[in-house]
Amino acid sequence: MQFLDLQRQYASYREEIDTRMRRVLEHTRFVMGPEIEELEQALAARVSVAHAITTASGTAALELSLRALEIGPGDEVIAPTFTFVASAEVIRLVGATPVFVDIEQNSFNIDPIAFAAAVTARTKAVIAVDLYGQMADYGQLKKLAAVHKITVIEDAAQSFGATQNGLSSGAATDIGTTSFFPTKTLSCFGDGGALFTNDDAVAERVRELRTHGGQGFNYQYIGTNARFDTIQAAVILAKLPHFDGEISRRQHLAARYSEALGDVCHVPSVVSGNTHVFTPYTVRLDHRDRICALLR
Repeated sequence: MQFLDLQRQYASYREEIDTRMRRVLEHTRFVMGPEIEELEQALAARVSVAHAITTASGTAALELSLRALEIGPGDEVIAPTFTFVASAEVIRLVGATPVFVDIEQNSFNIDPIAFAAAVTARTKAVIAVDLYGQMADYGQLKKLAAVHKITVIEDAAQSFGATQNGLSSGAATDIGTTSFFPTKTLSCFGDGGALFTNDDAVAERVRELRTHGGQGFNYQYIGTNARFDTIQAAVILAKLPHFDGEISRRQHLAARYSEALGDVCHVPSVVSGNTHVFTPYTVRLDHRDRICALLR
């Protein structure tokens, strides 16, 4: 079973995507071309933050977040036990120690109580992963983090387009990140990501770190090459006007699934105050492995 038909999506927006890509081929500014700034401004406006900074991937956005905060050896970063490997990987890449805590059963997101219990004097940040399309409990997480002066990072790779009490995914915490991988809600034709923040100093540092640690030929930090590709930015700019429609369709299909499956399995629950973008639509079964075997 194909979970996402990328060919069908491309066919729907072919003319707009091809036109945008041709412009890049004609002006030939394939690295940090004008589409990068155009996309960053559009994303910042959509999410309602001061800064949106595109990156080479969602993983790169997470790593740059930690590096901009100067987190490294001797520091601890809390992350959920149930997540994609990148959430732990980036913590080790900067030399810090990951501390894993449990999730909430209904939302699959990090449990604020478990987070609070794991805090030590060495804890510098928490990466809260919005698993399967719904935002974590940022009201509670931010209150608890503020007591210990811990930075909250939202990994919105699967929740971009969702909201919580009117706040857009990516704007709920000190730093938000997302991914534009082809299977995500807003996607390009390869790898890509973005970082969101209202902190001017963090934004400036991230922009330098993603370009080898500086500007021009003046490099004062040890950075990396984590820039987003101009052609991929063009793809997202073509898709962005249709994004709300894509989210609405996901939510409509999810409602149909829940209506049909509600009597036979545990369907996704939407936490009060949240909207859900179902990336993907996930159910819980009492006899999961047996059902999976029958479906193969």
